[in-house]
Formats: sequence, C-alpha cells, structure tokens
Amino acid sequence: MRCKVLQAYERTGAGLEDLAEQFGVSYGFTKKIRRQQLSTGRMERPAQAQHGPTSRVTEAVCIHLRAQVDAQPDLTLAELRQGLEHSLQVRLSRTRLWEALRQLGLRRKKNAARQ
Repeated sequence: MRCKVLQAYERTGAGLEDLAEQFGVSYGFTKKIRRQQLSTGRMERPAQAQHGPTSRVTEAVCIHLRAQVDAQPDLTLAELRQGLEHSLQVRLSRTRLWEALRQLGLRRKKNAARQ
C-alpha cells in the first residue's frame, strides 16, 4: 500500500491529503511514509529496531550452564548464579536462570538413581 501511495505521489504530483482520501488512508499515514522515504530514500518499510534490552543469556552462558550441570547436577540455583558471576561476570536473576535451564532442557536431579 505504501509503495502505491508513494508511486502515485511521484507520478501525479497530487497533494498528500488528496492521495490519502483517494487510497482511503489517513493524512498522517501519508505524511509519515513520505517523511520516511525522504530520510531513507526507499519506498519499502524501514527495518524495525529490536524492542527491549539484549539478553544476557548468550551462547557462552548456555555452554557454561550445561557444563556446570553436567559436572554437578545437584547444584542449587544460587550456586549456579555464583558460578556464572565468578567465571563469566554475568548476573542473572533466579527466575531468568531457571527459564534458561528449562529452555536448554536441563533438569537438576538431586538423586541420580531416580533418573
């Protein structure tokens, strides 16, 4: 839709208000897409930025967690957190650490006979 509006704007030279009415969109939308075209030089929608901060659970953290749990499966969450802080200088909340373990498919069993 945005490409059609912008092509019509370039082709006919009509005003943005007239094009908004013709295409059944708001005048604000036509202003926005024209402003974006002028700033980027492209008709396509600009790439959207990622929302929120980047995750601290990187590949290195996953590898470290796997190694810790494989070596000693009865570690508590507090001990796992301390290991991450000591070796990788990464601080995770208890909840985020638990979610990371669950996503990795790691279960912490205290009794090896019950596995």
